[in-house]
Amino acid sequence: MSRVADTIARRNTEAAGALIGYLPAGFPDLRTSIDAAVALANNGVDVIELGLPYSDPVMDGAVIQAATQQALGNGFRLRDGFTAVREITAQVEIPVLVMTYWNPVLQYGVDRFADDLAAAGGAGLITPDLIPDEGGAWLDASDRVGLDRVFLAAPSSTDARLRQAVEKSRGFVYAVSTMGITGARSDVDSAARTLVGRLRDAGATSTCVGLGISSAAQVAEVLGYADGAIVGSALVKALADGGVEAAGRTAADLARGTAAARTSR
Repeated sequence: MSRVADTIARRNTEAAGALIGYLPAGFPDLRTSIDAAVALANNGVDVIELGLPYSDPVMDGAVIQAATQQALGNGFRLRDGFTAVREITAQVEIPVLVMTYWNPVLQYGVDRFADDLAAAGGAGLITPDLIPDEGGAWLDASDRVGLDRVFLAAPSSTDARLRQAVEKSRGFVYAVSTMGITGARSDVDSAARTLVGRLRDAGATSTCVGLGISSAAQVAEVLGYADGAIVGSALVKALADGGVEAAGRTAADLARGTAAARTSR
């Protein structure tokens, strides 16, 4: 069973799909990051993606990099991520996926990490730099404690890689796009749509699209062909500029896209 997959399936029945919201733990401080995640859950976000700040965030954009570096500068430690998951899930009934690069998990200990995440009430991991054929230890640990594992797929992935991501993911497959880039919108949309179609051909039953989505209109557009839309930088920027209240307002605005997409179907 997968809480994340169940939530996404339910939202595809109730609305046009799921809204997944990313925030980094510890930004601007641990307490505020917890309050902001709760605000997202109370304003239409269906699944929380909680990022663990890392010293070499090679796949993150400038807004998220700045936030995670600030969190690290303020003394964030990996164990604080488990505290955040525990406090979020104690306040709202929402799946919380942790997004982390693989090296911190290795340093902490794969089995220990799985045990502590499950004990905190976490739903699973998104691992952007781990491919399934190098993730045997995590596959075993996540099976043992019942955590979801979300692998990434890109437009450049081979069909064999896509099948592998589909077979080994639990919760959803993360389809990487670059929506919202000025001047490249039509090309990016085409790539994202094509990737989701290829993943469905590979057997995916739950695919969510992320990177660059920043408006309700874009959420609606993505949910026209995918099962979920993942928003990160827009929410982090709102939190940075206006605090918890602004993050909640931004989430509520983005969530309107789930209804708009259903109306347009």
